[in-house]
Amino acid sequence: MATSESQSFLIGIDTGGTYTDAAIIDQGQHRILASAKSLTTKGDLSIGVGAAMRDALSLCANDIDPQLIKMVSVSTTLATNAVVEGHGSAVGVILIGFDDGMVEKTGIAKAFPGIPIIRLRGGHDHNGEEREPLDVAGLQKALSEVANQVSAFAVASTFAVRNPGHENRVREVIASLTDKPTTLSSEISSSLDAPRRALTAVLNARLISRITQLVGAVRTAMTELDIDCPLMIVKGDGSLANADAVAARPIETVLSGPAASVIGAKWLSGLDDFIMSDMGGTTTDIGILEAGRPRVAEQGAEVGGWRTMVRAIDVKTIGLGGDSEVHFGLNGEVTIGPQRAVPISLLGQRYPEIIAMLESQLADNEGGSLNGRFVLLPFGAKGNAEVAGLSAREAELLSLIGERPQSYRKLASSSGAQRAVVALRKKGLIQFGAFTPSDAAHVLGMQANWSQEAAVLAGKLLSRFRDMKMPTEERLQEFCRMIWHRTVSDTTRVILQASFDERIMNTPLLDAVCDGKGQNGLVKISLSPQVPIVAVGGPVQVYYPEVGRRLGAEIVFTPHCDVANAVGAAAGLVAHQVDVHVEGDGNGVFRILGAGQAQIVGSGITALALAKRKAEEGALALAIANGAYEPRILISVKKHYLPDASSDEGLLSALVSAEATGRPHR
Repeated sequence: MATSESQSFLIGIDTGGTYTDAAIIDQGQHRILASAKSLTTKGDLSIGVGAAMRDALSLCANDIDPQLIKMVSVSTTLATNAVVEGHGSAVGVILIGFDDGMVEKTGIAKAFPGIPIIRLRGGHDHNGEEREPLDVAGLQKALSEVANQVSAFAVASTFAVRNPGHENRVREVIASLTDKPTTLSSEISSSLDAPRRALTAVLNARLISRITQLVGAVRTAMTELDIDCPLMIVKGDGSLANADAVAARPIETVLSGPAASVIGAKWLSGLDDFIMSDMGGTTTDIGILEAGRPRVAEQGAEVGGWRTMVRAIDVKTIGLGGDSEVHFGLNGEVTIGPQRAVPISLLGQRYPEIIAMLESQLADNEGGSLNGRFVLLPFGAKGNAEVAGLSAREAELLSLIGERPQSYRKLASSSGAQRAVVALRKKGLIQFGAFTPSDAAHVLGMQANWSQEAAVLAGKLLSRFRDMKMPTEERLQEFCRMIWHRTVSDTTRVILQASFDERIMNTPLLDAVCDGKGQNGLVKISLSPQVPIVAVGGPVQVYYPEVGRRLGAEIVFTPHCDVANAVGAAAGLVAHQVDVHVEGDGNGVFRILGAGQAQIVGSGITALALAKRKAEEGALALAIANGAYEPRILISVKKHYLPDASSDEGLLSALVSAEATGRPHR
């Protein structure tokens, strides 16, 4: 491929739970030059990122001059997967002015048992006035007790969005006494709901180290490949932002992967109205594109049962992917996920000694559910990492786990050791190998990229445990088809649930469609989306033809659908929105709240003008800081008036929103 000075290329990267994808795009010609996949190496992300980029570049007909690469952009499911699976760094929580009810309403203690929560006197009122002085001495004493137990802090104060003074002061004290990063709730969300702001801040603080590692990994790969250009990250609403800016607010990358998938699906399919279903190794994400724009969840992104305060696409995310661990219910019913496991077929391809270990377990009638499960460090990890917040038992077990898989049964022979290993897994410090839908697909001959021999042996172990006898070849096939069927059924269900305007419960009618029966008694039942389903992600060819049959829906498989996230990462825009509130008291006094300190004026007209200016200046500043070139501004105003008011002097309240959008610097 010959290049000229007028040409420029974009590289999109997507780091998922299993694979890291790279796509090289000629945006001017609207074509993909090359794409490649590499295993995600969570222990050292730069290994997987660099391999995917190098492989994609090597597939181009001629070498591309690195100087013609004008942007590298990254989408990631690391944050989404961490929230869904409950992974994250140890965090200390500081709540200012919270009463008992507010603390309970955050749900933090229930979600993260044992998390240190520091409650301080202080906070502000609805008008941004100090309600009580901040207890700095109490903060300093508490920090001396918990700083060594955590990797980061999350801070939330009552009405901090009206006056962030106490949150800012707490960050100053933390910085003076520790080297730990701090998340302020007022910088994450402009909502008045302090408990939800606090939870969102905690989720953000738990993710900082992961996104920081990702940014560093991509920069390392870029340096090795002599690529010098802006590095961007896809946020949950599909917009792009400067990577360094996002590293401090990683919660904004929750749903980054599915947001990029929606954009990539539109770019690849050319459609403006469709349901996007993105099936990866860890999750399935369902998003909707209407009139060419992704549907956005104004109330905040919901991920893994959490309702955050992050502006993001309206997406339904569940822990269902090709690499979700297979479990059994009390009655032997197959369940899939939500925890991800390394497929046994992948371990068998990567570590051939797994075959002998599986054969040995098959020859032994002991072990039950512990057989066919393995423990190892995340790919790329070297071990000996010092991690805050580990118990002595957890630290001991972690020191015994290496880069190559070990039998879970032998490593964790006691219940205490098993609890420690489960805790290490939840913290993301180790990974499990176990039977997954990808393994079942290998047994059934629907997938062939890893070791079928390992998948067959592991399938026999799991089937033997379920049926209490060694399976015949026919029974093994039936067992794996049951897993495939359940994966299809769960996928069909989440697509239908996302397609309705209202939340729907499981019913016999829904079950009939999802299970592929299509009838209940003498009644024929069908439920079909009115728009096509664009299926993207690595495993979709295995499951979605049957999903389409059960729904009677058109399934669109585009070229390069397996790297749609990476394509969407390269095709996005920088966008930032700033909201400013105006509140009137009915007596001619108007407060302008948000985007800095509160202001008080005596005219509704003046208040609106100041609010528009503050919103516009704030949005422009954020967009430019995040890499936008000559951003455009769109202002919207929602007003509420006093009864019988005839002008803006009778304003009761107003919400002024400014959105700045622009192409990244290239």
